[in-house]
Amino acid sequence: MPSIPAGVAGLAGLCKIRALTERMFKHLRKWFVTHIFGRSRQRARLVSKDGRCNIEFGNVDAQSRFIFFVDIWTTVLDLKWRYKMTVFITAFLGSWFLFGLLWYVVAYVHKDLPEFYPPGNHTPCVENINGMTSAFLFSLETQVTIGYGFRFVTEQCTTAIFLLIFQSILGVIVNSFMCGAILAKISRPKKRAKTITFSKNAVISKRGGKLCLLIRVANLRKSLLIGSHIYGKLLKTTITPEGETIILDQTNINFIVDAGNENLFFISPLTIYHVIDHNSPFFHMAAETLPQQEFELVVFLDGTVESTSATCQVRTSYVPEEVLWGYRFVPIVSKTKEGKYRVDFHNFGKTVEVETPHCALCLYNEKDARARMKRGYDNPNFVLSEVDETDDTQM
Repeated sequence: MPSIPAGVAGLAGLCKIRALTERMFKHLRKWFVTHIFGRSRQRARLVSKDGRCNIEFGNVDAQSRFIFFVDIWTTVLDLKWRYKMTVFITAFLGSWFLFGLLWYVVAYVHKDLPEFYPPGNHTPCVENINGMTSAFLFSLETQVTIGYGFRFVTEQCTTAIFLLIFQSILGVIVNSFMCGAILAKISRPKKRAKTITFSKNAVISKRGGKLCLLIRVANLRKSLLIGSHIYGKLLKTTITPEGETIILDQTNINFIVDAGNENLFFISPLTIYHVIDHNSPFFHMAAETLPQQEFELVVFLDGTVESTSATCQVRTSYVPEEVLWGYRFVPIVSKTKEGKYRVDFHNFGKTVEVETPHCALCLYNEKDARARMKRGYDNPNFVLSEVDETDDTQM
């Protein structure tokens, strides 16, 4: 076997070292741009990664604020848990104390209290109420229907009978409202949305011969979302021909999977994609200009929870730094020896670099050039002339 000259081997080694050095500097430059310069340039987001909206309302008049108390049910449901539990405890303790005060007033007016020294044949409105503490305990027993039997209403006072009826009815209303609010808060489909996760980054690469923007979404539960529908909105600041500046101008972004974007079979993670064609707002963007763009891509997933039939919505957003040009997602679904399909969520957000055109316009120009090469063209100035051949040879 012929030996490789030392000079050729050394040149190959230098080329390999140079390639590794360039790759290392490329990763270092990308790390510095992402972690150092990226921190100083924090983009404002309308929707956070977990779906919360970053918006506040100012200069709301008092009349508009009163509307929140008219729709008290929705207001209570939207309260945070610490405020909701405060309202829950205050509603019960407040009603017990209020009616306890009323029972004390009834006993005071009827002179049933020990300080009035009632005679032995005196029949009180409520037996065994000796002060504010016993009146509060009787109110508590009445409203929660404990009924120990030591304190009870007699037929002596009509006022006490009507007060007993009123407290029983109001207690049922308070109990139903507050317990219903707690149950509705727990069973809200917003919690079901927490088990739907999107990939941290979106990628742009070729799919089916077309340049596409791809996002991966997964359902962490085995129960399905019925009638799932996915779509997107591109938010950016635009200026109209009349000179008006529109902040958060919305453009529809259509996302599809291979089976369409309606009624997704959401049993395993799906890769949804948006085709970057002439109608796409990403068509005039390129790999070099993408980080300098100012936009926010908000992705929505609507569906009906299979177990509760409640409609839920999951949303997330992507800014230009979170869109990777020239990458694709790593496969995560495999088949085991037992015949089961296995989803490896360790690779859910992982991407690999692939060869991708640096702009959508270049891809379509390349396709047009290839198509023209395969087609023939007629030349209208071409004229076929016939030439008569004469035999100039003399016999």
